[in-house]
Amino acid sequence: MSTHIIRADDLHKSYGRGQTRFDALKGVSFTIEEGESIAILGKSGSGKSTLMHILALLDAPTSGRIALEDLDTRELKGRRLNRTRNKTFGFVFQQFFLIPSATVIENVTLPLKIAGVGAAERRRRGMAALEQLELADKAKNKAVNLSGGQKQRVVIARALVNNPRIIFADEPTGNLDSKTGAVVEDILFDLNRDHGITLIVVTHDDDLAARCDRQLRIRDGLLVDDTAGVAA
Repeated sequence: MSTHIIRADDLHKSYGRGQTRFDALKGVSFTIEEGESIAILGKSGSGKSTLMHILALLDAPTSGRIALEDLDTRELKGRRLNRTRNKTFGFVFQQFFLIPSATVIENVTLPLKIAGVGAAERRRRGMAALEQLELADKAKNKAVNLSGGQKQRVVIARALVNNPRIIFADEPTGNLDSKTGAVVEDILFDLNRDHGITLIVVTHDDDLAARCDRQLRIRDGLLVDDTAGVAA
């Protein structure tokens, strides 16, 4: 029996008030099963990035709720919210958000440092994540000296270091050439398929979306389509 890992109930998100009010989400509901790969599609300004930020507990909806399994995330505040997010999610963004002057291993283990994990354990888990992405030989290199594809693999290693149940990828291949982007895509789908990590990808790339189990299409703050992917 499959379990809902995320349930979105009637999500609304508004910015501003009165004349300047903008409704980014206008009542979006769906469920995501554990181990699914989901593409959130939509044009710029459609609400797809707002939706991802709310699903990832980086922002709160104006109304509606997100449930993580049986947990109503409205109950999470402060340190408990941060701890839940840090433990449950990994993030892969189009901008790499790496510290250029820090080494690869320092960048990868940053979430563990924030979580208070000791230095030896941080290094062990960081190297394991880098080995998984065939980057162990770059551990001592400065992040600034890496290629775009290597940087994105470092970002994926950082996302994996906490053994997340869900990876959020926001336009993960947006800054990469098509060949490098294809390698990064393969890595993400291997993690989804071989490790059972739920993968949620925000993209406007129809080919990438077609590889996902399901496609959620957002238009003007509404969910207008929820269909199964067409590619294996």
